Amino acid sequence: MQRVALTGGIATGKSYVLSRFAARGVPTIDADVVARKVVEPGQPAWRALRARFGAALFGPAGKLDRARLAARVFDDDDARADLEAIVHPPVRAAIDDWFLRPVAARPAAFGIACIPLLYETGRANAFDRVIVTACDEATQLARLAARDGLSADAGRKRLAAQLPTGVKTAGADFVIRTGGSYDETDRQVERIYRELASADG
Repeated sequence: MQRVALTGGIATGKSYVLSRFAARGVPTIDADVVARKVVEPGQPAWRALRARFGAALFGPAGKLDRARLAARVFDDDDARADLEAIVHPPVRAAIDDWFLRPVAARPAAFGIACIPLLYETGRANAFDRVIVTACDEATQLARLAARDGLSADAGRKRLAAQLPTGVKTAGADFVIRTGGSYDETDRQVERIYRELASADG
């Protein structure tokens, strides 16, 4: 089974694109979903985060307040680096393990891991193919405002913490432009799905 990574800047439609591949029967895994699991109370990453950032970022039941943590790390490069050093290794291990599970249990020509910081973490070479979602910055900022209630300044901080879209698209095997309609995005997904499904791997 081919190892395919899906990545792209924040608010470029990665989750939607991943869902469209999943609807076609492609095995998928989302690094953001895995990251939420590894910071659940009692997990090693949870304990490391409490030690690094303090109990103030955790609710009464011990659950991590992800919004407060995000607000803190996007204003502090050192804090963001520490966060990534804690969370990325268990997420990476979980995704690698997922791809190593018996293929017979999930017969498919390829599987897709959605990894937002694929290029930032130097993981692109671990995959056979890379798909990048892309749209213009104005669209990203508008989506962040609508989805997360972020101001333009806060949205730009999120964008600045990632590699520019042009760098990501330059390294991609496939680019899905998500600035248009859902139908336009779906047609691009279908084209890439057909190509990957017919490949020998």
